[in-house]
Amino acid sequence: MNRMLGLGLLLAGLLTVEGLLKSNFPPKYLGPASQIQSWKGRRAAEELTKRNTDFSCKLYRKLASNSPNKNVFFSPLSISTAFSMLSLGAQDSTLDEIKRGFNFRNMPERQLHEGFHYLIYRMNQGSQDLELDLKNTLFIDRKLQPQKQFLKDVKNLYNADTVPTNFQNLEDTRKRINDYVSQKTRGKIHNLIKNITPGTVMLLTNCIFFRARWQHEFDPKATKEEHFILDGNKRVKVPMMFRGGMYDAGYDNQLSCTILEMPYQGTIAATFILPDEGKMKTVEEALKMDTLDRWKKLITRRVVDVSLPRFSITGNYDLKRMLSHLGVTKIFEEHGDLTRIAPHRSLKVGEAVHEAVLKMDEKGTEGAAGSGAQTLPMETPLSIKLNKPFLVLIRDSVVSTIIFLGKIVNPTGE
Repeated sequence: MNRMLGLGLLLAGLLTVEGLLKSNFPPKYLGPASQIQSWKGRRAAEELTKRNTDFSCKLYRKLASNSPNKNVFFSPLSISTAFSMLSLGAQDSTLDEIKRGFNFRNMPERQLHEGFHYLIYRMNQGSQDLELDLKNTLFIDRKLQPQKQFLKDVKNLYNADTVPTNFQNLEDTRKRINDYVSQKTRGKIHNLIKNITPGTVMLLTNCIFFRARWQHEFDPKATKEEHFILDGNKRVKVPMMFRGGMYDAGYDNQLSCTILEMPYQGTIAATFILPDEGKMKTVEEALKMDTLDRWKKLITRRVVDVSLPRFSITGNYDLKRMLSHLGVTKIFEEHGDLTRIAPHRSLKVGEAVHEAVLKMDEKGTEGAAGSGAQTLPMETPLSIKLNKPFLVLIRDSVVSTIIFLGKIVNPTGE
């Protein structure tokens, strides 16, 4: 057998709600070629979204249980997209593990990849007020010679670029890949790769970038310093934003938590879940597709006084270790089967790193004027003050895909 060659996997996720800059990205991916393909893709994406939601909640619970008193923030869509793309090169038990770990089992491969194809098309839409881009790139050693079918599939189904790379010069390659990730995340994620293991011949980067305006912005003049209550009744001072307006909100008596949905421009919305004191673990254990569906039916449009901390946090995760807890191990080991990438080489994923950044503030666009006052009905406002640990989901409302998921335990990030 040939000596084991390393396959590096990197994932970089970015969410930032701040000033929009003009995009210098190349023309957007055009997506489905026909109305029939688009319909089939959407149907596949809706089925895939159910599976991705269960995977998202399962991975969240693992991350939260490992660090119960720390912030959690990651992009489940970014992670599942990368591993689904890798499954194009996997076979036998290695492929079965990926399908089981990511809840892809009993979903035909064609439908699985059509679903991601449609989701990538959905994600790579933008406007003046919303920028969302999901990008996969394969850095491949010039000597590897991967299967043409694999390269064709990752391009056509996942819109992935392939970049011939010299892995003999690891330091130069590390810098090149870090520069690429930094560029794709507007400098928000840099120096992601600390080192590259000798023997690596292919490395995948998966970047997701999101920057948007609130549909109704906060007035910076209303932001005041207030206390945020940490676990153990400790407190930290944070800039607390305030806005009164019409929002979808409600209360779950079964799980003792408040739900608030705040829309961005376009079809993206942030859902905040604020558990009552001592109920965070109850909510986390109940986090699944059925619960999210029930919350959607619970919330109604009403006048709400929202208090939300202004903050910026970063999540860094070793996915190789985390995914092993979900039963995904062979792809990281020497006896894994990735022969659909290169039939005469033994490959493994040597590295799996995920970093995600979340920034929330009053403005959506630098220098933009406020979006104006809303006419509100004469009713007593519901007061929702997010001044203690809460969950946040960022979702596309068309197919309900969870783009980002997290828990804010300490908005100062300490």
